[in-house]
Amino acid sequence: MKKTHKCKITVLRREYFQDLADEYLTDPSAGKCQLFEDGQEIIVDDQRSIPILQGQFCSHAWDSISHYVYAALQGGTIMKGWTYDEKVMIACCNDGIRPVIFKLERIDE
Repeated sequence: MKKTHKCKITVLRREYFQDLADEYLTDPSAGKCQLFEDGQEIIVDDQRSIPILQGQFCSHAWDSISHYVYAALQGGTIMKGWTYDEKVMIACCNDGIRPVIFKLERIDE
């Protein structure tokens, strides 16, 4: 029987750098990303359930982490030799003023 894999995406935290917002944003009171919540979990179990296709994920954040999610779905190591567990990775979206930090975990079944 073929082994299947899932990827659990957990929002560890959302950050906001007020000094950068004051200098660069048209609305410096924008605050942390409102698309996600700290502690939020999303399970991706195959190509058909990719969250961005269902409107559950910011397209910019998805662009930043999707290649790691695809690797996990194929059973690949996400960060071999970098983290204590090769099935786990900490990644973030590419918003430098209000980044969202994600924990990605490959789940083997």
